[in-house]
Amino acid sequence: MHSRILLKGTAAAVAARRIRNILGSVTAKEGWKYSAREVKLLNTASGDTVKIGDISYQLKTPRNPEFVPVNHMPESMPQIVAQHLRWIMQKDLLGQDVFLIGPPGPLRRSIAMQYLELTKREVEYVALSRDTTETDLKQRREIRSGTAFFIDQCAVRAATEGRILVLEGLEKAERNVLPVLNNLLENREMQLEDGRFLMSAQRYDKLLQEHTKEELDMWKIVRVSEDFRVIALGLPVPRYKGNPLDPPLRSRFQARDIYYLPFKDQLDLLYNTGQNVPAERVSQLLSCATTLCSQESTTLGLPDFPVDNLPPAVKVLDLFPMLSAQQLIQRLYPYEVMLNKEGRSAVEGVLSRFELLDGNRQPSPRAVVQVEPAHDAHPRQAAVTLSIADKNITFQVPAGLRPPRPPNSSPTFISTPTHARLLAEMMQSHLVKDMCLIGAKGYGKSVIAREFAEMLGYSIEPIMLYQDMTARDLLQQRYTLPNGDTAWRASPLVTAAQEGKLVVLDGIHRVNLGTLAVLSRLLHDRELALYDGTRLLRWDRYQNMKEQLQLTDSELQNRSIFPIHPSFRVIALAEPPVSGSSSQQWLGPELLTMFFFHTIKPLTKAEEAAVIHGMTPNVPTEAVEQLLHLTHSLRKTIDPTAQSLASSLSTRQLLRICRRLSQYPEENVAHAVNKACLSRFLPSLARSSLHKNLADCSIQEQAGPAAEPKQDHTCIVRDGVLTIGKVSAPVYNPDEKMKVPDVLFYENAQHMAVMEDMLKDFLLGEHLLLVGNQGVGKNKIVDRFLHLLNRPREYLQLHRDTTVQTLTLQPSVRDGIIVYEDSPLMGHILVIDEADKAPTNVTCILKTLVESGEMILADGRRIVSDTLEAAGRPNTIAMHPDFRMLVLANRPGFPFLGNDFFGALGDIFSCHAVDNPKPQAEFAMLKQYGPDVPDAVLQKLVAAFGELRAMADQGTITYPYSTREVVNIVRHLQKFPEEGLANVVRNVFDFDSYNKDTREVLIAALHKHGIPIGAKPTSVHLAKELPMPDCKMSGYWTINQGGNVRRKLLCPTESHRIDIKGPVFLRVQGFPLERHEARAMSFTEEHAHWQIPMNEVNIICDITTAGDLIYVATCNPVTLYSMREKTDTVHCIELYDVFPRTISGVWQPFITVAALGSPLQGQVVLHEEQSNTVLHLDLVTGAVRRLVLSPGKEDEPVRKGSNWWNSKDSQTGYKMCREFAHKNWLLFYKADGNQLDVLDVLEGQVHTISLPINLKSVFLVAEDRWLLIESKTDRKFLLTKPMQMGAEESGVCQLHAISEEGVSTGFGTSSGMEPAAPQDVSREQLPNENLSRALGQKVVSPNRLVCDTSTYANVIVGFPDLLSPNEVYSFKRTSPLTEGRGPDMFFGSSRRTGPAKRVNCVTLVEANQVIRALPPTQVPLAEIYPKDVTPPMTAAYLEVADLNSKKLKYIPVPRASSNSPYTAWISKVSDTDVLLAPLSTGGVVTVDMGGYVRLWETGSDTLQRSLLEWRNMIGSEDGRPVQITIQRDSGLDVSSPKHGKVDPNNAPHVGGNQWAGGTGGRDTAGLGGKGGPYRLDAGHKVYQVSQAEKDAVPDEVKRAAREMGEKAFKERLKEIEMSEYDAATYEHFSKSVRRQVQSLRIILDSLQAKGKERQWLKNQALGELDDAKIIDGLTGEKAIYKRRGELEPELGTPQQKPKRLRLLADVSGSMYRFNGVDGRLERSMEAVCMVMEALESYEHKFKYDIVGHSGDGFDIELVKCDKVPKNNKQRLKVLKTMHAHSQFCMSGDYTLEGTEHAVKELAREEADEHFVIVLSDANLERYGISPDRFARTLTSNPQVHAFAIFIGSLGDQAERLQRTLPAGRSFVAMDTKQIPQILQQIFTSTMLSNA
Repeated sequence: MHSRILLKGTAAAVAARRIRNILGSVTAKEGWKYSAREVKLLNTASGDTVKIGDISYQLKTPRNPEFVPVNHMPESMPQIVAQHLRWIMQKDLLGQDVFLIGPPGPLRRSIAMQYLELTKREVEYVALSRDTTETDLKQRREIRSGTAFFIDQCAVRAATEGRILVLEGLEKAERNVLPVLNNLLENREMQLEDGRFLMSAQRYDKLLQEHTKEELDMWKIVRVSEDFRVIALGLPVPRYKGNPLDPPLRSRFQARDIYYLPFKDQLDLLYNTGQNVPAERVSQLLSCATTLCSQESTTLGLPDFPVDNLPPAVKVLDLFPMLSAQQLIQRLYPYEVMLNKEGRSAVEGVLSRFELLDGNRQPSPRAVVQVEPAHDAHPRQAAVTLSIADKNITFQVPAGLRPPRPPNSSPTFISTPTHARLLAEMMQSHLVKDMCLIGAKGYGKSVIAREFAEMLGYSIEPIMLYQDMTARDLLQQRYTLPNGDTAWRASPLVTAAQEGKLVVLDGIHRVNLGTLAVLSRLLHDRELALYDGTRLLRWDRYQNMKEQLQLTDSELQNRSIFPIHPSFRVIALAEPPVSGSSSQQWLGPELLTMFFFHTIKPLTKAEEAAVIHGMTPNVPTEAVEQLLHLTHSLRKTIDPTAQSLASSLSTRQLLRICRRLSQYPEENVAHAVNKACLSRFLPSLARSSLHKNLADCSIQEQAGPAAEPKQDHTCIVRDGVLTIGKVSAPVYNPDEKMKVPDVLFYENAQHMAVMEDMLKDFLLGEHLLLVGNQGVGKNKIVDRFLHLLNRPREYLQLHRDTTVQTLTLQPSVRDGIIVYEDSPLMGHILVIDEADKAPTNVTCILKTLVESGEMILADGRRIVSDTLEAAGRPNTIAMHPDFRMLVLANRPGFPFLGNDFFGALGDIFSCHAVDNPKPQAEFAMLKQYGPDVPDAVLQKLVAAFGELRAMADQGTITYPYSTREVVNIVRHLQKFPEEGLANVVRNVFDFDSYNKDTREVLIAALHKHGIPIGAKPTSVHLAKELPMPDCKMSGYWTINQGGNVRRKLLCPTESHRIDIKGPVFLRVQGFPLERHEARAMSFTEEHAHWQIPMNEVNIICDITTAGDLIYVATCNPVTLYSMREKTDTVHCIELYDVFPRTISGVWQPFITVAALGSPLQGQVVLHEEQSNTVLHLDLVTGAVRRLVLSPGKEDEPVRKGSNWWNSKDSQTGYKMCREFAHKNWLLFYKADGNQLDVLDVLEGQVHTISLPINLKSVFLVAEDRWLLIESKTDRKFLLTKPMQMGAEESGVCQLHAISEEGVSTGFGTSSGMEPAAPQDVSREQLPNENLSRALGQKVVSPNRLVCDTSTYANVIVGFPDLLSPNEVYSFKRTSPLTEGRGPDMFFGSSRRTGPAKRVNCVTLVEANQVIRALPPTQVPLAEIYPKDVTPPMTAAYLEVADLNSKKLKYIPVPRASSNSPYTAWISKVSDTDVLLAPLSTGGVVTVDMGGYVRLWETGSDTLQRSLLEWRNMIGSEDGRPVQITIQRDSGLDVSSPKHGKVDPNNAPHVGGNQWAGGTGGRDTAGLGGKGGPYRLDAGHKVYQVSQAEKDAVPDEVKRAAREMGEKAFKERLKEIEMSEYDAATYEHFSKSVRRQVQSLRIILDSLQAKGKERQWLKNQALGELDDAKIIDGLTGEKAIYKRRGELEPELGTPQQKPKRLRLLADVSGSMYRFNGVDGRLERSMEAVCMVMEALESYEHKFKYDIVGHSGDGFDIELVKCDKVPKNNKQRLKVLKTMHAHSQFCMSGDYTLEGTEHAVKELAREEADEHFVIVLSDANLERYGISPDRFARTLTSNPQVHAFAIFIGSLGDQAERLQRTLPAGRSFVAMDTKQIPQILQQIFTSTMLSNA
């Protein structure tokens, strides 16, 4: 059978040939069947002889027989072991030192021990670790009764006593330690610290012939015994981790390779162990193990299979023959958790080769059925019964001191099938070996270990491991006795070993391997040698020795030999290793030999639900369902982002959430999840991924602050009970009042909400973690919280040098005795600040304290939570029942390069994200800090900082500006109100003043919110004022009233209901608005502007206002926008479906909007002129109703007369009068028609009035009086109507003609008034004082303002209420306004036929102004601008005629940035490119054709007020120089002020108290004195340079600097042979992404810096005192310091590989084609430029290449990763290639293939991480690519992070696509400017994920 195996596979055969041997476990039952003639013991007269083969060795009687190893000989010896022993004996006889080298495992040690046992030699054993120093080898000082002694250590003892020194783990020791032994090894000589000198036996004996022994003793020469030998055990280093051997040291040893036992010997051994196991299975197991140790598997990067663990495994199989071999191998070699995909498949291949893939066929143990004390055996055994495959099997395992407890009887452990199975498997492993549980944090490792221990009656010894833990911390520590003597204290691990406890090593993945190596002998052989010479032996060896030497226990203890209790076991807990990572792949070949491994898988959904419902009985079921659905959907994905989210939703965290939900069932699940994941501080990718998953699991997020009901977040303390919001807690009564914090705290809703949240968790007994940016008030909140609860607190601030020792105890030396002082950790409530600054391994110590309430202190005491237990054990402190921890940390990630405290320990605490307060809350809080600061200033600050924070979240700027900064600004303004805001904000922003890009971003943001940083008080640019002509009376309007029936025309009316069609619900979309305050750099009439998000072909056709609401309508397609004056969102409703846009030119819809008033606020009526469509819209719900006014008419076709070739406007439109829309009625008429339709919206009625005249236009001058203009003649009529229609005269309206007469000139002639059609008539009258000022005389009368083309304004006094003749006063123009636009810029002639539809004329009655928008042709530009100034390019001018000051102003309106191509259509809308509407606040709003809305202040009073505010914000800069005055009382008191003498020469005088007109002095009049009566200027110019001039730099200096820059630039261009034109082209791309490049580089730099952070180097001869070495310092050692230094990477650790990035740029034809529309090609080129610039000179960190894809193929090389462009010229070449390619390539789309190819190709390369970023304008659907196929491609390889950026495509196609792609993997850049931003997001979130 063996031959078959060996011939079958070469790998196995090779391995079998190469394998040497392993010694079996000591428990092997029968020996091998061959004669042991190799090793003989001969008794001769001269003493016993050992003979191995042909070599014999004379035995000597050992002086200390207790040092001789016992019980190491196997019952039968494999041949290969005998050969090894023979070789060692040869070397021993030669007197040479040997080095046994070989793979990890106990074999080498046991061969050495066998040899020593055979030859009866005494042994000195040392396990070297990275903490071993030369004192551990040579001599160590101890203090005895006040004197320091040297005590010989192992090497010296072995040399003098003639023992054998066994050094294990040479590769672990630090390099400079072992050379100490070089001389001892070579010449057997060594100089000791205490002055003695070791000398080799031969030289000593020679000297002894010449000198006496006394002389040699006096010279302190000591003889090295001739029996002294060294046996070193080590691993071959290049293959395993560790330090390589020092060549001088290596040359002193003889080496022997000790490989595993040969196949056959091993097989025999295993057959003996497992008598019941079929022989075939044993050989299959062994073959598999052998294959995995072969050379081939090493090249695959698989760790060695722990062959030494096969015997115990077969022992388990022996008891459970039905067990699956695959599961057994998983325990020995947990390949599923420790290997990557290739490794896993390789191992599975080997398993299937040897028919071991039987995990699914074979049963596994189901559960532990019962545990009871065993009767017959040793008392510490328990009989355990497992149920497996419907059978119950009972076996005996070691057990603890307490009585065992039956399974499933614990109230705190809820058993689930998975965990029951795990416990059963652990019972099997427990029979033979120590175990290691591997599982992610929060999945119940500690709980299962605890349950396991309780079942078997063990008491647990938890030991929390941390990163810089030393071997001493694990085994023994030094301390001082009360009399000052130094002594050693055994660590908990050692005491547990003696008492037979179960040790739980928590966090074995954190400890350095070199430290763990100390334990390998304890775990393999159960033996341990301690620092003070104590030795612990395995129980049976101890008993053996006792019998052999016939000593009692106490005698052995006097010789410091102790037994290890037979029940002692270790369970290690670890997090899963990360394959391929240098730091987190902790599971190596050495650790594999130490344990059996069990992995804890996350629970299934049902089981987790069972656990949750068991632990929190009354939690709402629906919430649990949602939570589990979310968690399991996150755990299932392979996306690393989702995985990391899932890790913060561990079972522990879910239980915490449910505990809280069961107390507060009304809470929102999404809130709990966001809190647990700290979603506020996740990188943007992870955050969007979480939100998407929440939405997929239909977990509702909380609506915005507007929607939630106002909760009362007040706090009151009443009768000893504190209530915050809805939560109450009793107030504590402390003993130490002075430790209760008291802090200035202004309440605001948001902080109160956080505190309410904290109180909920506090009452549930949680420890709290508050995470937030700097300066958001974490400390304030905590202090306020404790103040309200009246709890005393201890405060601990961590920093990067905090060590575990300083966290718990502070050692100090008093009178030569070490005294430990409790650090604040031992208080009531501990506030730990800056927790992220301390190394994570330090803060991990807090875990056991928080979780199990236990913690071991540096002085050996331990804290326990259970008071009863504390009373029963020595050296314990009971934890205060009220102890709680509140931990504060900055948020993880850039720029706070702290350690990720949240990542390491987040799930032990209940986390709270503390954010800057929301605007309202922040405003309220600032108001309390600065009660006298004007509200406007505070609001600007809040808004500006809000925006800066949003930018910091997106990563545009790196520093997150916080409330702390705003509060400081406000406090400054409160104290020094005359200093301008613009100066004070510099206190915060001057930090950034040297970083140009950041500075530009900041200034732009501040300017946008109207903080005029950088503005000068002189920069006021208001429009120039021109005089207006005088007001002249120009005639009368007489209303014909006479009794003549013909003149008094009656107009019949009829009424009917309106017909309502609909409603149809359309989508109301909200868009964010970039609102900019316009008065940032200079003060003008304009005070804010923003852009409406509209299509560039769209045309604005109306604007109207209601209150602070502004409505804008567009007509191509028809859309309505609504926004508020002070807003940041615009709501938009598209009416495309209601008004279908037909072929351009045939029908151009034209819309008018009327905003309705109370009770219909927020609703509007839309009127379309040509079709006379009336729509009613509700902008909140999106309901659209059609109102049909005249029944029966709506079916007539709309465009009966309008042929599209017919250029004349043959159509007459309908018009709507909306003056009284706020009263909810409107009037409609048709031009040239003869009836009026009055629509009453509230009543739903239409009243139709028939008229005897044809109408041109209608002005509603009052509710019951309307001015009608007759068409053709422009005659005016007044229609009076009853206020209530149909009230009297059967609803008859009367029409009165108005006759206009001119002023009589006195000669019987009159200057006749031409009847002119008014442009606008005000619906209200001027207030009396305005009327009086306009007319220049005191008048009280009804009046109206009427505007027409020939005047600036007309006031008609008495109209319309008085029937006597009304006087008309006019401000005449020199020439009337002409209609039309003047010549068109392009076509040279005006192309419009009729008058414009919109008359841009507005009357402001309050401000007494008439405002028109005029085209530049109608403006007297010559008068406004001086001759040499060219007027700016404007869309129009606002003509402001102010009737109060009789002045005219022309305010330029800037040009629209883009205009619709339909110019003819635009010109029909308006004469200028702007539309105008009045604002309720006084002033006007304009909107230009490009959709730019601007708000203007025109009233002179409001302008004065604003200017004052503005000047205050800048701060008045006093021209006078700052003087420093020290007021001392000079004794010369100020005598009474006087004028002083006048100097006849008028020379300048300074001081002296006598001359008048001095400049500075006392008492006399002059400029700037101390007590003069008045200022007197004698004409001496007090030379004061204005601040601006002082700051300015002389011109020639500037010029020189500029020339220098230009010269350097040209030389650089010459150097890289680039033309200036090329340079400009490149600059065009580079400029747009400069900011992103900058911020990316900042992040890369800081990551690099973080990677370079220095570590503590211990055992230094100078530096800072290391607390751990304080005793060694007392004894007088030198190397007791630590200092910071660069840590060399350990040898054998994998090299840090660069990250690998491929950018796939779309260079297809469509990019070129649509570049004109949205600039997509340019943006892609910018993105490529950004990648090239940002990664320049980081080639060692990032290998990148750029590949294009187009119809020509999917791998067009643009940049190769080995030839990256080094300068601008090469980079420009890449950009040019892109451009040219997309211009000339074939059409087609290879996005998918390109992505697939890139993912596959990158996965093959070696790299730290792989990224693929695809830029595409994917019209995937057009090419028939389904989104899920693309999604599969993106996630096809979990090692490659692939991201797709889609450049906004048609309609919502891109958004639909994004919904189907995995979260956080795809982005839609609707605006191509976002591409660089998105790239930056991808980089930052992924780089920070594992920086």
